[in-house]
Amino acid sequence: MSTHSDLKARSPWASLQGIKSLCLSPPESPIKAGLRIPGSKSFTNRALIIAASAKGTSILSGILQSDDSYWCIDTLKKLGVSIDVAGDVATIKGTDAAWLPAKDGLYIGAAGTTARFLPGVLAAAPTGNWLLEGSERLKERPLDDLIQGLRSLGASLSTVDPGKSFPLRISGGGLRGGDVTVSGKISSQFLSGILIASPLANAPVKISVIDGIVQPSYIDMTLSLMRAFGAAAERDDALTQIAVSPTRYCGQEIALEADASTSCYFLAIAALTGGTIKITNLGYSTSQPDIKMVDVLERMGCKVTRTDSYVEVTGVTKKLTGGFTMSMREMSDQALTLAVLASFADAPVTITEVAHIRHHECDRIQAICALLNSAGVQVAEHEDGLTIDPEKNTIKEITQPFPSYDDHRIAMSLSLLSTRMRGLTILDPGCVSKTCPNYFEMLKGLGFKVVLSNS
Repeated sequence: MSTHSDLKARSPWASLQGIKSLCLSPPESPIKAGLRIPGSKSFTNRALIIAASAKGTSILSGILQSDDSYWCIDTLKKLGVSIDVAGDVATIKGTDAAWLPAKDGLYIGAAGTTARFLPGVLAAAPTGNWLLEGSERLKERPLDDLIQGLRSLGASLSTVDPGKSFPLRISGGGLRGGDVTVSGKISSQFLSGILIASPLANAPVKISVIDGIVQPSYIDMTLSLMRAFGAAAERDDALTQIAVSPTRYCGQEIALEADASTSCYFLAIAALTGGTIKITNLGYSTSQPDIKMVDVLERMGCKVTRTDSYVEVTGVTKKLTGGFTMSMREMSDQALTLAVLASFADAPVTITEVAHIRHHECDRIQAICALLNSAGVQVAEHEDGLTIDPEKNTIKEITQPFPSYDDHRIAMSLSLLSTRMRGLTILDPGCVSKTCPNYFEMLKGLGFKVVLSNS
C-alpha cells in the first residue's frame, strides 16, 4: 500500500510552487475591468466522474485546471479511464463503471468532491478492490452519512483508521438499489454522491432526505448533470424524495460554466475599491448559488447589473452599508467574503446558518474570526456564524503575516483586506490552487502589487 500521509495536496497544476508567502498592496488607480473566470470546480468534478462512469466518449469544455481536478483526473486514469486534456477541454472515454483494480492506494488530494462522488461509482462496479487515500485534512472531514447511505444500497466500504474518513477501502460487487435515507444537514455532497451512483444500480433507487439540505442548489446541479448524461431522476418540490432509475450514463458533449464562487472575490474587490468589474462569461441565471452574492453587494450599496450572459458590480461608497443579519447557508462559500466586506461597513453585520463550514478545509468560522480580530476588526464568533461590528474596529497596518490554514477560501478572502491595507502578507498562498491557481496573477493584472517570497 502506498501512502501520501506526509504530503500536502498540491499537484503539477498548482501555482506558486515553493513560494512561502505573498505580499499584496492595493492598486494605485481605480479598477475598471472585464474578466473571464476559470471553470466551475463544482461542475468540473461532477462532470468528470459522471463522464468516466458513462458508456462512450464525452467532451467537456470549460473544465477547471486546479489541484482538485488534477487529482480527480489522475485517479480516474489509474482506474482505466482514457482522458485527454487540451487547455480547458477534456475528452473522456468512459468505462461504463467497469474500473481497473488498483494494487496501490489512489491519492485524491484534499478534494472533498472526489471523496464524496467517487466511492459510489466504484462500489457499483461488478468487481475490483480499491483504497482511496487523501490529505491529512481530508481524513478529518466527515464521511459517515455517505458510507452508511451507500451500504444500504449494497455497497462494500470500510475505513482503515478508527475515527478517520480515509484511507477508505471499496470493493466492487454492484449496487442492488432500493430505499435509502440520507441527512443533508452536514453536507449536500453526501446526497450528491449517492445520486451520482444511483443510475448504475441494478434496480431503482428511492432516496428520502431528512434534516433538510444545507445547499439544495448543488443537488439541482447534480441532478441536471445526471440528466444531461442520460439518467432518469425525479424529485419532489421540497427535495425530500428523489427517485432514480437504473438507466446508466451515455457520453455527451457539454460546456461547463465559469465558477461563480471565484467570481465573487473579484466582484467584492469592485465593492471595496470603488471600481467596476464585469464577469464576462457568467450570467445571473446560473444555477450556482454563489451568484446571489451580487444581491448582497447591492444591499451593501453597490451598483449591480444582471444579465443572462454577464454580471457587473460597481463600488459606490467607501463605507459599505451594514446593519443586517444574513443567512449564508445557501452560499456558504461566500460567508468569509461577506465577513471581510462587513469589516468596512457602517453598521454591524451578522452571518448565520453556516455551522457546516467548520468541517471544510479548516474550521472557517474560527479561522476568519481569529484573523480579522488580529487585524483590528471587532468580531464575535457564534456556533453557526459570526458578527462583525465595524463601529468598534481598531483596524491597523499589519506587520505580521496571516496564515492561510491551507484553505483556498481563507487565502482569497484575506486578499480582499489588501484593498484597504498596504503590504498584507499571506502565508502559503499556493493553497488557492485548489480552485483558482492563477488567482494572484489575476489580481496583479488588476493593478495589485504582488511580491513573492520563497523564504
